[in-house]
Amino acid sequence: MTETVNIQRGRIHPYKFTMWVAIGSIIMMFAGLTSAYIVKRSQAGWVMIDIPLAFWFSTVVILASSVTVHLAVRASRERDMPGYRKWMVATAVLGTVFLILQTKGFMDLRAQDIRLVGAGSNASHSFLLAIAGLHGLHVLGGVAALLVIAWRVVRSRTRTYSSVPAEVISTYWHFVDVLWIYLILFFNWMR
Repeated sequence: MTETVNIQRGRIHPYKFTMWVAIGSIIMMFAGLTSAYIVKRSQAGWVMIDIPLAFWFSTVVILASSVTVHLAVRASRERDMPGYRKWMVATAVLGTVFLILQTKGFMDLRAQDIRLVGAGSNASHSFLLAIAGLHGLHVLGGVAALLVIAWRVVRSRTRTYSSVPAEVISTYWHFVDVLWIYLILFFNWMR
């Protein structure tokens, strides 16, 4: 029996494994998109745009959210459920602020008469929308997951104290944070 328990402890939790597979798929998708951006950039008619200031502010917000999700995991491991809820909700709020700032950035581009799709648009503008928009969808999914986890903690009558949900969402959230840092640096560097 002890040998079986030791073997079980050495295995990765199925939810964590699934998250790593999903992260691998997302990495491949964004690697393909940024590679296509690099190839397309060398073609005639490519017009560069300055990254909106709101995107830089959103970078600060998403970095702050990385801290709050870390605090949520720590509270979960310490079985501090009020702290766990508080930091999960704070992370979801910061994720929402990130999305609002991203929307503001795209609105700023529109105010400069930069068309992202359709007539009068340029491939560089459309790539920015596609890549940042896909990242935004992944953040939106993360915000929804954070809220579901926080809600389950609030309404749960039994205290199971499993830190696995917090660890899984934390892994995902740190990933979308790092992905955004890569993307903002990529767009700034590829100017």
